[in-house]
Amino acid sequence: MSVFTKVSVAELTAWLRNYALGSLVELQGIAAGIENTNYFVTTSQGRFVLTLFERLSEAELHFYLDLMAHLARHGIPCPSPIANQNNELLGHLNGKPATLVTCLPGKPVTVPEPEHCAQIGTTLAAMHLAGQSFKGTIENPRGPAWWRVAAPKVAPFLDARRRDLLETELAFQSRLNLPALPRGPVHADLFRDNALWDDRSDVSRLGGIIDFYFAGVDALLFDVAVTVNDWCTEPGGEINPVRATALLDAYRESRQFTADEKAAWPAMLRAAALRFWLSRLYDFYLPRPGELIHAHDPEHFRRILELRRAEPGNLNRDVQPD
Repeated sequence: MSVFTKVSVAELTAWLRNYALGSLVELQGIAAGIENTNYFVTTSQGRFVLTLFERLSEAELHFYLDLMAHLARHGIPCPSPIANQNNELLGHLNGKPATLVTCLPGKPVTVPEPEHCAQIGTTLAAMHLAGQSFKGTIENPRGPAWWRVAAPKVAPFLDARRRDLLETELAFQSRLNLPALPRGPVHADLFRDNALWDDRSDVSRLGGIIDFYFAGVDALLFDVAVTVNDWCTEPGGEINPVRATALLDAYRESRQFTADEKAAWPAMLRAAALRFWLSRLYDFYLPRPGELIHAHDPEHFRRILELRRAEPGNLNRDVQPD
């Protein structure tokens, strides 16, 4: 990550006086992520995560924090924002919008098993169903509108082959005339590093889903495709059928896929791959200054996109019949 905005112990101690969280014990920067400044904050009453937002508007932040609060109230294991003494979820620290959320137990897994994928599928479906009663609305911030803005900025850095891949995929996605698919709030970034696993018992249990700061309203199927492209993908980019079946079977136990979603699945897998290839290209070639910067390799999602174009998925095949 990036500690873009430094916070001292004295500054945080003063800020915490507006919270009923006791006294500050420890402040520690988190070396993960590329969008915001994050710290672990330990007080005499527990451990929390402090986030200072470097890019997002307050309108977006109210959506994200209200969504997390809504999902937490509906039993979804996700961070719960902490209200200050003015009953506000969003404050300001060192000139930046800032919030505190609960710190969830566990750590990410780098090599998921089918059992992990099944728990992710169950939780993703529960999150989609709980989101149906959420009233806030912001379009997916990394959806097609953003693709059209970002692509011309990264194209000059690409060789002819990669420029052609980018241009032809954008053209393909723009020509799609998909029917209206079920929509609602989506996490849109549910990668392995955004899920925490609690291994304190014999069985690894999902401790929680984190980092909702790319969330928005979009097709629920897009969220499923993003998740499958990470959790069920081998290092070379191929979909692992056992893990994909575990995730998708678990998901559909709570929410069945419609006929239109099954038809749209190949294009949605491509859209999810394009989104992350393009965003990683943008972060790699157009980074902003900061400490502890970590930009992901764009080539991983370039390979995934090429594979999804060559061998489109099929929900009737990827999910084993009953």
